Amino acid sequence: MDRQSLALLIPITAMLIPIAAIVMGGVLKLSRLRLEEAKLRAGALPDSGLAELDAVRGEMDQLRHELTEVQERLDFAERLLAQRRDQAHLPPGA
Repeated sequence: MDRQSLALLIPITAMLIPIAAIVMGGVLKLSRLRLEEAKLRAGALPDSGLAELDAVRGEMDQLRHELTEVQERLDFAERLLAQRRDQAHLPPGA
């Protein structure tokens, strides 16, 4: 692997780590939400659990919004990196 490819790989990896953390956090919240809904359907959830369930749903909506923003930022960064790479391959004066 040449130095230029490695130099591109480092920032991309650095951006993917927080994205992976957000996705995993969303998956964890989603699994908790489904567990709470299953308890609610089974009648094992007290009335205060409904408020908690609504709070978890709100957090899930917020996480989805944040994930969308992070994906947009990643797309933007990838476009910038690709632009720089393409400019590096152009002959001088072009």
